[in-house]
Amino acid sequence: MKELMFSVFPSENFVDLGLYQFGYEQCKPAHSFGPAVRNHFLFHYIISGTGILMANDSHGVTQTYHVKSGQGFMIFPGQINTYISDEKLPWEYTWIEFDGLRAKETIELSGLSLDNPIYKATSKDLREILKEELLYIASHGDATPFHLIGHLYLALDALIRSTSIMQTSKISRLQDFYIHEALSYIEQNFQNDISVENIAAVCGLNRSYFGKIFKDGIGKSPQEFLLNYRMIKAAELLKLTKLSIKDVGNAVGYPNQLHFSRAFKNIYGISPRDWRNQNRLKQ
Repeated sequence: MKELMFSVFPSENFVDLGLYQFGYEQCKPAHSFGPAVRNHFLFHYIISGTGILMANDSHGVTQTYHVKSGQGFMIFPGQINTYISDEKLPWEYTWIEFDGLRAKETIELSGLSLDNPIYKATSKDLREILKEELLYIASHGDATPFHLIGHLYLALDALIRSTSIMQTSKISRLQDFYIHEALSYIEQNFQNDISVENIAAVCGLNRSYFGKIFKDGIGKSPQEFLLNYRMIKAAELLKLTKLSIKDVGNAVGYPNQLHFSRAFKNIYGISPRDWRNQNRLKQ
């Protein structure tokens, strides 16, 4: 196997769970990364060697963890972290960066958290499945997006089942039903002038309670999710169609082109026109 493999996932169209980048590395002695902050969840599985993770806990205090082969570590969005490979027994690891509507729930089920970021399997067989799935993803960067997403699901299933936590989700079945109702409504009406009050009303809930269970379940407020969903759809249209910027904005619920451009730039960091120029599919 090569000393380093790195790939960026070729699609942004997966909402429940999506990859951002993935890879494998045989680290050099004392190889380090950070201090850094990630926008998404990043999981490393240690194949061999040992090293140190320094990461902020839920109170913002930096904690130090020694991580060895057969273990792993999760880095959380917005968390300041640094990780350093040992000078004598450097890490060999594989990693995935992922996110999505079900990411927060998946990680809760695995028992990993800001205060408990170290993966320790209770099942050797399932730990091996996790490793093999992560290595498969790392070595198949040229596979189709659907193929890679399938293996992401298998890897996360092994992550969850290989820990001792395996508890039911903190979200009750009724709350989960409300969230699915809200997501379905957003998917069908995001192009219209809808508000959080509209979505809560569809679920038969008051705005405050709806906002709380949505944030608990999804990890984003309803406003944040609606904005992100609209911008994902806008990016698809910019990439796949020849619609004008104004028409793309209209198609995702922004009749005012200036408001659309400002919202898009807040998410992607550049204007819709510049993003299209960089990402348009060649005809």
